[in-house]
Amino acid sequence: MNREELYHIAQNWFDQQNWKPFKFQKDTWKAFLQGKNGLLNAPTGSGKTYALWFPIVLNYIKKNPQYKTKHKKGLKAIWITPLRALSQEIRQSAERVTADLETQMTVGIRTGDTTTKERASQKKQMPDLLITTPESLQLLLATKGYDKIFKDCSAIVVDEWHELLGTKRGVQMELALSRLKTISKDLRIWGISATIGNLEQARDVLLGPETEALENSVMIRANIKKKITVKSIIPKKMETFPWRGHLGLHLLEDVVPIINNSRTTLLFTNTRSQCEIWFQKILEKHPEYAGDIAMHHGSINKDTRNWVENAIRNEELKAVVCTSSLDLGVDFAPVETVVQIGGPKGVARFLQRAGRSGHRPGEESVIYFLPTHAIELIEASALQQAVKHNAVEDRMPYLNCYDVLLQYLTTLAISDGFYPDDIYKEVRQTFCYQTLTLDQWQWLLNFLVMGSQSLQSYDEYKKVEVEEDGKFKVNNRGVAMRHRFQIGTIVGDVNLTVRYQKGGYIGSIEEFFISKLNRGDVFTFAGRNLEFIRIKDMQVHVRNSTKKTNKISSWSGSRMTLSAQMSKLLREELYTSSEDKKYQSIEIRALAHIFERQRRESIVPNPNEFLIETFKTREGYHHLFYPFEGRFVHEAMGSLLGYRISLLSPITFSLAFNDYGFELLSDQEIDIQQVIDNDLFTSEYLLDDLQNSLNATEMARRKFRDIAIISGMVFTGYPNKGVKMKHLQSNSQLLFEVFRDYEPENLLFQQAFTETFQHQLEEGRLRLSLERIAEQEIVWKPCIKATPFAFPLITDRMSREKLSSEKLADRIKRMSALLMKN
Repeated sequence: MNREELYHIAQNWFDQQNWKPFKFQKDTWKAFLQGKNGLLNAPTGSGKTYALWFPIVLNYIKKNPQYKTKHKKGLKAIWITPLRALSQEIRQSAERVTADLETQMTVGIRTGDTTTKERASQKKQMPDLLITTPESLQLLLATKGYDKIFKDCSAIVVDEWHELLGTKRGVQMELALSRLKTISKDLRIWGISATIGNLEQARDVLLGPETEALENSVMIRANIKKKITVKSIIPKKMETFPWRGHLGLHLLEDVVPIINNSRTTLLFTNTRSQCEIWFQKILEKHPEYAGDIAMHHGSINKDTRNWVENAIRNEELKAVVCTSSLDLGVDFAPVETVVQIGGPKGVARFLQRAGRSGHRPGEESVIYFLPTHAIELIEASALQQAVKHNAVEDRMPYLNCYDVLLQYLTTLAISDGFYPDDIYKEVRQTFCYQTLTLDQWQWLLNFLVMGSQSLQSYDEYKKVEVEEDGKFKVNNRGVAMRHRFQIGTIVGDVNLTVRYQKGGYIGSIEEFFISKLNRGDVFTFAGRNLEFIRIKDMQVHVRNSTKKTNKISSWSGSRMTLSAQMSKLLREELYTSSEDKKYQSIEIRALAHIFERQRRESIVPNPNEFLIETFKTREGYHHLFYPFEGRFVHEAMGSLLGYRISLLSPITFSLAFNDYGFELLSDQEIDIQQVIDNDLFTSEYLLDDLQNSLNATEMARRKFRDIAIISGMVFTGYPNKGVKMKHLQSNSQLLFEVFRDYEPENLLFQQAFTETFQHQLEEGRLRLSLERIAEQEIVWKPCIKATPFAFPLITDRMSREKLSSEKLADRIKRMSALLMKN
C-alpha cells in the first residue's frame, strides 16, 4: 500500500467524523511515514493526539497488508505521558483509531496505578500500543530480557515534552531513548510540545545533539491562532499597604457570579493547601453548591480524581477547585471559564491553564485573574502583554546529572547487565551527558562496584559486580528489589496514606504535617474534616468529624518563583506607572493610589534606577532591595549581599524575600553608602562568594538529600514501611559531611552545589541581574516607616516566623492602620 492510499484511509476517517484534518496533522503523517523523527509544536486541544496515533497505525497497515485477518502480537509503539491522569484519554483516542480502521491492535496502560494482575498479563504478552510514564518505562528496562520486549518497537512518542524538559524526568527519558535507539533499529522518536521559547533546543535534547536521529528530523508547528481573553478581577476596595497572607479569599464573592454564569469553571490555585482552603471557604459561604463543586489535586486518591474528571466532561459539576494536576492534556470540552487565583509566576503555565477553557480548535479561551494581594495586579497586566505578544519562557535542560545516571546504570545492571564501553557511547549521545569524560565515567563505575572512595569499607554501597567477561551485573536479589522500589526522580517528603479506620483510602499526605498532630486533632483534607486517630504501618488512620477546624493539610513544596520572562514583563509594566494614564492598563490604573503613596514615602523606580529603602522599627534596622527578579534570585542575592557586607564589618542578618525584592533585617544599621562605594553588587567572584555564604552550603545540603535518594545511596523504604523523613535527612546529611571533609572531589557532592547554583539560586539569572543593576543608578531612600512596596516583605516574614501568638491578620491590619494615619 503506497503513501497516497494510506493518507486516503486517514482522510476518510476524518470525513466520517465530519472533521477536517489540520495541515500540521497531515504534515506529521507525511514526515512519520517517510521515516523521520520530529518535534510537533501544537497547543492543547488542537488534535495533536491524532497527529501521531494515525501515522503509527498507518505504518503498521503498510507493513501488514493483511492486517484485518492476520496479526502478529508484540509491542509496536510507546506513548510517554508525564501524568498518569492523561493515560485514559490517550488510550481512548488510540482505541478509536485502531477499532475504526479494523486493525486487531491492542492498547494498554502501564503506570503506577496499573494492577498487579494487569502487569502480570503484560509480562506474558505486551499490548501493541503501550501508554506509560518515564518511571514505568525505566521499570521495563529493569526487566530481564527487556531487549526482546522493545526489539520490534517502531515508534516512541513523548507527550508534553515541555513539561519533562528541564527536569530529571526529562533526563530519564534521554537515557531510555539512548538505549531504545540501539535495541530497535527502526525506531522513530517524536515529541509533542506546547510553545516554549527554546523549541529548537528542545528537539536537540529529545533526539540527542549530533546524532543520526537529529539529522533525520523535522520541526512541525501548528499555526492555529488561539484567542485568549484575560479579565482581571479588580477589588472594589484595595489596601494601600498590600500583603499576601489572605490567599485572595476577600474576593470570593466576586468569583460567585463567574461560577453562576458559566456551565463549568476551573479555579486554579498554586498550592494544594490553597486549593483545600478555597474549596472549604466556598462551601462555607455558599452551602447551596454542595454536590455541584469538587476539588482536584495530586494527593487525593485516584478514584476521586477520575470521578471529578468524568463529572467535568459530563457537565455534572458547576466548578472544580484544582492545582496543576489539571494543567495538562485532559480533554474537558465543557469547561467554559478558568479562574487563576494568584500570580501563576510563568507565562507558559498561565497560557496552559487558559487553554483549559475553550478546549477546541478555533474557540476562545477566557481566563480571569484573581490577585491574592494588590501588587499582583502588576503581574496581571504583564500577563496581558505576554498573551498579546506570545512571549513564552525557555525550559533549561539539565547537564551532568550523575545521580540519574547511577540510577539508570543500576537499572541496566539488575536486568541483563551491561558492558561499560557500549553504554558509554550511548550515554555520550544524550544532551545531558555529551561532555561526560572517561575519568568521570570511570568514577561512576567504581562507585557502583565499590561505593565511593570514603565508603569502600561498607558493603551496603557495593551493589554491582563485574563478571569475568567485564559485564556489570547485580546478582543480589535484595539490591534488585530495593532498586525497583526506588526508581524515579521525583523526591518529596515521605508520603503517608490517609485511610478511614474501617478501611477506605482517601489520599496521601506528607509526614511533616501529620507529625504536628495529636490524637483527636481535627484537620481538613480532600474536602473533609477528619479526626486524627493514629499512625500505623505508615498509614494515617482517621474518622469523619463534624467539628470545625483551622488546621488545613499543607505540603512542603517550595513556593513558585517568577520566571525570567515574567520578571522582565513585570518590570516593564511597573515602569508604565509613571506614564500618561491613557497608555496604562486598567490594572496599573487601579493601583494609582498605591503608587502615589509609594512616591510620597520613597520612589517608584524607572528603568534606569535600582531602589534601596531603609527604616527603623522596634524589630531593628530594615534594609530593602527591589530587583523584581523572582524569589529564587532574591534569596541568592540576599545571601550574597549579606556575606559581602559581613566582610566589611561583622554583622548578623535575617533574610526575607518575595518575588519583588528582599530584606536584610539586623540589630545594627548598615552603611548603604559603603555598600554602593564598594561595588558589592558586582558579578565578579560570584561563585566563590555564593559558595562561602552559609545559605548556599545549607541549600546544597538539602539538595544532596534528593541526590542521595535518586542515586540509591539512601533507601526510602518498602511500600507501607517507609523510612521516616528525619532518618532520611540525617542519613544524607551524614554522607554530605563525610564527602565534604574527606572526599570533596566526589561527583555527587559537587553536583549538590552545581544544582543549588544553577537551579535553586539560578546563578545565571543572578549574574544577569547583577550586571543589569551595575548599569542602573542606585537610589537609596532613607524612609521613616514601611512603604507600600516594603509592607508585603515584612508581613511575609512575620507569617513565616510566627512572631506573635495573636492572630496574624489582626496584627497586620493594625500595622496597616498605623501606617495610614501618617
